Amino acid sequence: MVNEAKLYVYGSTTICASCVGAPSSKETEEWLRAAIGRKFSGQPFVVEYVDIFNPPNEAALADMANKIVDEDYMYPVIVVDGEIIAEGNPRLKDIYQVMTDRGYLATM
Repeated sequence: MVNEAKLYVYGSTTICASCVGAPSSKETEEWLRAAIGRKFSGQPFVVEYVDIFNPPNEAALADMANKIVDEDYMYPVIVVDGEIIAEGNPRLKDIYQVMTDRGYLATM
């Protein structure tokens, strides 16, 4: 069994100015949860949304949110284990690769 992957979708309720026409950060979080759940069925993972302008009190999450705002990343920004793996409109293929690199096995 693999360790539970925790994917954080950092974003805002306001769509990034550079990302007009792309899904919102919250929609991306929901889409990722469903897509990963289908691809890696029965394997533990978490997808959590973090508002970059109102992050939780957890230091690591707040630090990453501040970095995203300060360095002007395009959001949503997808983070796994403190590593930014996607910015803007994420590619599902890249996220699947991160999951398989962490020991997940595709079930479909």
